[in-house]
Amino acid sequence: MTYSALWEVILNGDSPPPTRSVNGVETLYPPTTVEEKLARKNELKAKGTLLMALPNEHQLKFNSYKTAKSLMEAIEKRFEGNKESKKVQKTLLKQ
Repeated sequence: MTYSALWEVILNGDSPPPTRSVNGVETLYPPTTVEEKLARKNELKAKGTLLMALPNEHQLKFNSYKTAKSLMEAIEKRFEGNKESKKVQKTLLKQ
């Protein structure tokens, strides 16, 4: 798996979890085909990579997210900063 492929899984998700509808109640079931198993493996790898990038004190806060895409959105929302701090960062990078 290449670096760009991992980002594709993080941003777009690999596949929706398989569900079955029994008497109007939808339940999740484990993957049965090779493609479903590979999609699940890629999703877990992407989520694990994102969690490893976080400092230890923040890992428990983000552990409850089920997909890599929702985890990435939460991380971006939490650590995006405000416009003033972004201006300071840009000026520091220009120096």
